[in-house]
Amino acid sequence: MPFSSNRGEKISSIKLAAMQYGILIVMLSLIAGLWRLQVLNVANYRVLAEQNRIRKEPILAPRGKLFDRENRIVVDDYPSVSCFLVREQSHNIDADLPLIAKGLDLDVDQLRATLRRYRTQPGYQPIPIKQDVTADEQAFIEAHRNELPELETIDEERRLYPRDGFASHLIGYVGEVSEDDLNNPRFAYYEPGDVVGKAGVEETYDALLRGQDGSREVVVDSHGREVGYFGIEHATPGQDLYLTIDNDLQRAAELALGNRTGAIVAMDPRNGEILALVSRPSFDPNDFAIKIDRTAWNKLITDPDHPLMNKAIQAQLAPGSTFKIVMSVAGLEEGIAQDMHITCAGGWGPYGYFHHCDEHHGAVDIYNAIPYSCDTFFYMLGDKLGIDRIVKYAEAFGYGQKTGIDLPGEQAGLMPSPSWLIKNFHHRWYPDETLDVSIGQGAIEATPIQLARIIGGVASGGHLVRPHVVFPDKLPADFRKALYDSFPGSGEAHVPIDPQNWTIITDGMAAVTEPAYFHTAGSAHLEGIDIAGKTGTAQQMSHEALEKTNKGRSTYPNVWFVGVVPRRNPELVVAVLWQNGEFSYYPARLGAQVIAAYVNKERRLAGNLPPQKAAPPAEVGAVWSVPASQTGANNTAARGDDSRVQSGHFQINGNGIVTQKNPAMKPAAKLDTARSALQGAAQNAIASQVASSPAQRKEQ
Repeated sequence: MPFSSNRGEKISSIKLAAMQYGILIVMLSLIAGLWRLQVLNVANYRVLAEQNRIRKEPILAPRGKLFDRENRIVVDDYPSVSCFLVREQSHNIDADLPLIAKGLDLDVDQLRATLRRYRTQPGYQPIPIKQDVTADEQAFIEAHRNELPELETIDEERRLYPRDGFASHLIGYVGEVSEDDLNNPRFAYYEPGDVVGKAGVEETYDALLRGQDGSREVVVDSHGREVGYFGIEHATPGQDLYLTIDNDLQRAAELALGNRTGAIVAMDPRNGEILALVSRPSFDPNDFAIKIDRTAWNKLITDPDHPLMNKAIQAQLAPGSTFKIVMSVAGLEEGIAQDMHITCAGGWGPYGYFHHCDEHHGAVDIYNAIPYSCDTFFYMLGDKLGIDRIVKYAEAFGYGQKTGIDLPGEQAGLMPSPSWLIKNFHHRWYPDETLDVSIGQGAIEATPIQLARIIGGVASGGHLVRPHVVFPDKLPADFRKALYDSFPGSGEAHVPIDPQNWTIITDGMAAVTEPAYFHTAGSAHLEGIDIAGKTGTAQQMSHEALEKTNKGRSTYPNVWFVGVVPRRNPELVVAVLWQNGEFSYYPARLGAQVIAAYVNKERRLAGNLPPQKAAPPAEVGAVWSVPASQTGANNTAARGDDSRVQSGHFQINGNGIVTQKNPAMKPAAKLDTARSALQGAAQNAIASQVASSPAQRKEQ
């Protein structure tokens, strides 16, 4: 029956109970989820909701400025505007890239590459796409504010470096942190787009110079347009630093080196303060302050003279005869050099190979071996000392070791030894190699900063210092300690030198710059200045190999000069390297220019400059016309002339005519006329005489 059939299909109580419990569980789950959303996680979701309408914009901290030792500005900052791209989830940025690239003068492919680089960064982080935006580009951004709401501008301070590469290798430059940098633990707290120091002081002291960025919480509408702001965290400017360099001496060193490939280092050997540091060729750090283009970068890194290389601390070259100063210390301290009296016949070759000397010096002892720079004497001295004692003294003074200067990339040079030779070339040391090392040739290598420290230390009685370019006492104590740990080197040291031996060596160095036969730097003599030093010529190939070349400039030897003033306990040491400079008296003249600039400034500050000698009278010839009234009107009228041409030969100084060599000019009126005609010529001639240096007048 139909009624019976419906009763048979009735749901069982068990199934009904299961359905009821299932519905109850689902309802409880929904209630629990709603509770979690509305009550438990309300704060978290409130933050997420706020982030949908609040944008965090960075406020970039200005970098600290750099001053010289006299508080004169070296590196400054200038106001600039940068463009950032803010990624909005509701906007298709990719479609806007061609318009953005056109308006901001960017390469669209490079712009896409920049966005790909930031793809893993949080969406709220702005992406820097253009630095130092021009006024026209700012106008473009404002005009397209509705179409391109993702474009934002930020005011920031940008680096302003000296022109012409002034002190560029010492200062360094800044640039955007690279992907390789971000993988370095040192840059753990940096983010893409951050500007960091890349070389020189900018790199070493980046943690102090960069300051702490701030931020601004901006309220935006649904289109990403700014409608207000919630709060601001101000940026903390970077710390200003005071360099040890003297702008005046730095400029003098820059002018002295000119466009020559090499380096000049001027240091106070009493405390290690670097007063000037120049490396050539140079570069313009301002090219990096914005963003250097690929063409300019490739030009720098492919230049065979390596303009980015700081040759003052990185050029590792044979020191040549400058090494003879340490050889003299070793020979005298070991009691050998005092008793050596040799005859130089142009070289020496006891082991089957003849080692040349540049001259036939004749009788030589320790007193004239230094000013003569006699290779023969030092060959024999090195043979008597042996390589082990040479290495002992060389390493004590710092050869083969970094000095510890607070600049990145310093090289240690090389002091060869028998153990080094076995380890690297697997053969024993031969006596001929000792002779090469004795004159600073062979495998030995040094940097200009090493030679400044070593020879300045010898002239200071064995007191050696750690070079530095920033005053340590103006640094935080913890940073100063970390700095010494980060830049290890030979640092402060003392090598005992007997006072009598010290006098012999320093007197020999002073004789180097005295004009005399065989003295290697007589042309660098400075009258009235107690200058001492040592020249060095480092051949790049043997005499035999040189004969097989075309003897072009690339085959010229590297030449050195290291000078001090005064000769004992000096207050200045100057090391000069001129690569392929040919003759060692050339860098000696360059070093003398720097020393003269230093001494003259010190004398000027002390008010004891020597009186300048009056310029000698200049010899001038002149031709002029005299009115007819002074030459006889009757005679000229007959001829129709109204003037007469005359000439004269005169000696003139700043006061006018001193003497005249024209016996026909007797009347005083004629002489007065000549004086008037020659007044301009006299002033120009005297100005030219005064402006020229004594050396220039001597050459003329």
